[in-house]
Amino acid sequence: MSFIPGQPVTAVVQRIEIKKLHQKDNLILGFSIGGGIDQDPGQNPFSEDKTDKGIYVTRITPGGPAHDAGLMMGDKIMQVNGWDMTMVTHDQARKRLTKKKEDVVRLLVTRKSLEHAVKQSMGSSPGLKHSGATYNHNLMQ
Repeated sequence: MSFIPGQPVTAVVQRIEIKKLHQKDNLILGFSIGGGIDQDPGQNPFSEDKTDKGIYVTRITPGGPAHDAGLMMGDKIMQVNGWDMTMVTHDQARKRLTKKKEDVVRLLVTRKSLEHAVKQSMGSSPGLKHSGATYNHNLMQ
């Protein structure tokens, strides 16, 4: 999914709730991220047109909290606990995900398979409802 800065974004999203795992003084999510507005989008293996500076899931720990919650490698993170993640630096994204005071992380993510499934269902049966939500966000806010 690509977008033009300043233009509204429409995406099919999935809500994922991850309960952080407590290990001594650390809270573990079980995934890694890549991307951000301060990173080279050409290095992003999940960007189709190599211009997307979004935050993507780059690694999932098998059996970890993110894996158990259904997060997948390649998911694009649109929101974290209600905070917009479409125009953030890598460090801002990392800090938002790892807040010590939050035991649960609520994500809105989009993935290619969600968009593909909705496009197929809308094309084959226009009246068919889909289970994904639609996320509209004006990036100029």
